[in-house]
This record gives sequence, structure tokens and C-alpha cells, in this order.
Amino acid sequence: MDMKVKMFLSLLQKSKKLLGVNDQSPAPESEIFPHSVEHARKTPNIDCLSTLSEEELLKKNEDLKETIYEYIRNIRDPEKPATLEDLSVVYEDGVMIRASTDDGVHVVRIEFNPTVPHCSLATLIGLCIRIKLERNLFEKFKLDIFIRKGTHSTEEEINKQINDKERIAAAMENPDLRDLVEGCIQDGD
Repeated sequence: MDMKVKMFLSLLQKSKKLLGVNDQSPAPESEIFPHSVEHARKTPNIDCLSTLSEEELLKKNEDLKETIYEYIRNIRDPEKPATLEDLSVVYEDGVMIRASTDDGVHVVRIEFNPTVPHCSLATLIGLCIRIKLERNLFEKFKLDIFIRKGTHSTEEEINKQINDKERIAAAMENPDLRDLVEGCIQDGD
């Protein structure tokens, strides 16, 4: 599938998610993009996980890891005039790509390290990471975000909050919180 088709499908999926549409049985791609599917059938090297060698799969996962880190490293801290990378809140080893599911969904785990064990903005930082990646990744992925074990006094509660879709959606409906997230994740000059 070419990049335009992937982008369109990603935007369509995000739009459905924002509108609360839960379509468990989407139309087959052949009905949406008949030329793309026909082209894929005729092309011997289809970019499917089932046809990738282990080496190619490792390379693809490493590229995805690098892409993800590039997106999150420049998120600005809500309190300090620095990025999450500058403060060592996010780090390359904190981005992990797990084995993809049978249907090609990448399992992405992000671990971050709050600046202090009682950081009151840890939930907001997790929210910023999630929103930035959901808006920028075109790959299919399942995202799990966690505070590094033992680095925050309420890590279990915060981990639940930043991985709960309903709480994330409710948080982004709050205009003040949404503006704060937008300010943190906007690309710098």
C-alpha cells in the first residue's frame, strides 16, 4: 500500500475514533482502494509482516523505534523551558517495540522517567506523549505508556490513567488541558 493510502486510512481511523464510531467490520480494502489491492496482488514483494524476513522485521522495528523517539524527544516540559529529552524524562531505551500481532499491529511500549518521585505533571507528560504519537504515526500500533518502575510515588494510578482511552478522551475535551497539551507537543522552530 502506498504512503497516501496509509495516510488516508490513518486519518479515517483517527476521525472515526474522534467521532466515537466503532466500526467492527470495515469495508474491505478492495472496495475502498481497488487499484491498490490489485497492484499488491501483482507485486511479488508485498510489504506484509508475514513476508518479511527476521532481519527485515528487526530493521523495520528499529526504524519505527527511531521515528517514535524523534517525535517524543522534543515534547516540551509543561513547567520548565526544556524538552523531555533535555530533562532525561524520555530516553531512547525507553521506547520498545514488541512483536507485532498477526494482523500487523505494532505493540509499542514507552517508558518515561519523571523528574521527581512526586511530580504532579506526570499524567500530563504521559498524555502529551500519547497525543503526539497518535497524531503522527501512520503505522497501526497499540501504545502502552508507563512510568519507569520505582520512579514515582503513585506510578500505578498514573499508568492506569494514561492508558485508559475514556480518560484520555475526557481529558482532551477540557479546553484548558487541550491547550496545555497543544503547547507542549507543537513542533519547535
